[in-house]
Amino acid sequence: MTRTLYDKLVDAHKVCDLPDGDMLIYVDFHIMNEYTSPQAFSGLESKGLNVWRPEAHLSVIDHVNATRSVEAHDAQSKLLIDNLEKNCTTHEIAFYGLGDPRQGIEHIVVPEQGLVVPGMLIACGDSHTTTYGAFGALGFGIGTSEVEHVLATQTLRYKRMKTMRVTINGDTTLGVTAKDIIMKVVQVIGAGGANGFAVEFSGSAIRNLNMAGRMTICNMAVELGARAALIATDETTEKALKGHPHSGQFEFKGEKWVSDPNAIFDQEVTISGADIEPLITWGTSPDQSISITAHVPSAQDYVSPKAKKALERSLEYMGLDEGQSAQSIVIDTAFIGSCTNSRIEDLREAAKILDGRQVAKGVEAIVVPGSAMTRIKAEAEGLRSIFETSGFEWRPEAGCSMCLAMNDDIAMDGERVASSTNRNFEGRQGRGARTHLMSPAMVAAAAIAGHLVDVRNFK
Repeated sequence: MTRTLYDKLVDAHKVCDLPDGDMLIYVDFHIMNEYTSPQAFSGLESKGLNVWRPEAHLSVIDHVNATRSVEAHDAQSKLLIDNLEKNCTTHEIAFYGLGDPRQGIEHIVVPEQGLVVPGMLIACGDSHTTTYGAFGALGFGIGTSEVEHVLATQTLRYKRMKTMRVTINGDTTLGVTAKDIIMKVVQVIGAGGANGFAVEFSGSAIRNLNMAGRMTICNMAVELGARAALIATDETTEKALKGHPHSGQFEFKGEKWVSDPNAIFDQEVTISGADIEPLITWGTSPDQSISITAHVPSAQDYVSPKAKKALERSLEYMGLDEGQSAQSIVIDTAFIGSCTNSRIEDLREAAKILDGRQVAKGVEAIVVPGSAMTRIKAEAEGLRSIFETSGFEWRPEAGCSMCLAMNDDIAMDGERVASSTNRNFEGRQGRGARTHLMSPAMVAAAAIAGHLVDVRNFK
């Protein structure tokens, strides 16, 4: 019987079938942050339970911390941070706190520490845990009650999902990045088009990506509605597993972590790589995107009353006009960071655009490396100097920062942000904030121009 990569991963971790049709699965590694863990530890305490396998967990500080300073920016944030440290000390769980040279955004830290390998199952109280699918691992987000269950038992109740394969055939053109590829996929399939699916990405355009690009792809698969995202292992994967602090700690043998040649998927989607251009979002959902050379949609582009209503609402919130040119959209802020795009590779690409150029007058530009290790490497390569000379503010502490309005990096009402993050929902970056998603290189180009602009003009 042929199996998909997803089926192999689920089968390898199934403990038993449950009477209602679900199953119990084993979790190899579990990641926590300060925001989604407090209730889980309180639940353990109230039931008199301990963490069963402390060595199979890692906690980081990333959501609520300030990035300007190692000190917490307010009392509530400090309480969350201190509480997580206390809980980790009590239960002997590894903790990467503020000031720790290993600290950073959880989905940046885990790969750079070598804590993910093909064949693993990873859970975390964060939806973008799908990132680890880039390594041929099964990663997904869980809720607070599930965090408690994993802490106590190292298992989860699980329902097998349907499978979808998205194939990106052919080479992409100049200026097109992994961010553009996944934004195109979200545009084609829709924000909820993969609800109930585990999505495997394949094709030459995917195989040609480095690991940073593959992580970007799997990270934003959540915006399709997918609960899991996967890329088959290959030589690129194997090379990426070497040279990290924990390389060799985990290894899962006995399977080739690829889909069998004749594996059948419940749904197939094919996109031509040559048809993908640099993209930006214009609306309030990740699937509301257009090419940088295109125009904001008009009501005449839609048939259904529901679609027209959604257009009207998005345009009103975003302060845009029907048919407006993408490159006429003036920005207030440029932000490079997040679990999607704050790796060293992302910073290098943005720095190429910024080198020898200046941020436009009136634009606030911020870059937040995804981890302390990324920051140190970037500074050693001279990237900090390039960013600061161009007019970007270089933040010394790693964190989610302006990806979400959960810390002190909050955009103001009406503020328009060119952002390398993953979500452009209403209020995501602050009440009334207007977010345009794009690649880090595109953010850098917009910062220079003062408006959204085609990065291909800067090569």
